[in-house]
Amino acid sequence: MSIVRYRQWPTQSDIRHLLAPLLDMPGDAAPAGSWVPAVDIREQDTQFVLHADLPGVDPASIEVQMDKGVLSIKGERRAPAPVEGPHFSRIERRHGTFERRFALPDSADAEGVVASSRDGVLEIRIPKRAEAAPRRIQVASAGGTA
Repeated sequence: MSIVRYRQWPTQSDIRHLLAPLLDMPGDAAPAGSWVPAVDIREQDTQFVLHADLPGVDPASIEVQMDKGVLSIKGERRAPAPVEGPHFSRIERRHGTFERRFALPDSADAEGVVASSRDGVLEIRIPKRAEAAPRRIQVASAGGTA
């Protein structure tokens, strides 16, 4: 009878071997044919500033909406036209439609939203509403004297 050494837990190399196919996959777990653009949102004293990476997206086709405190960005990056000759050996750039939604605080002013695009980066500026200054309210006496 031979003695076999039993390992209760897999070694690090076993785990690497099992995960290698997953780690080689680019991007996130978005469905094939769709993509999610990266977005940064910065809050400043007077406004919120959003930057979205949208390379290859025609700025005229980007739809930006603000409704009930929710900012929505929609668009599409079209697939490249088919090319004659050798086929791709690797495709990592995603294309297709996208939609991102962001809930903004009540201080966001929906009427003043401005969007612009430059070098594949969408910039959206959302001003903050001016905070109402507290005011003192005089309390009147029911007896006529204060």
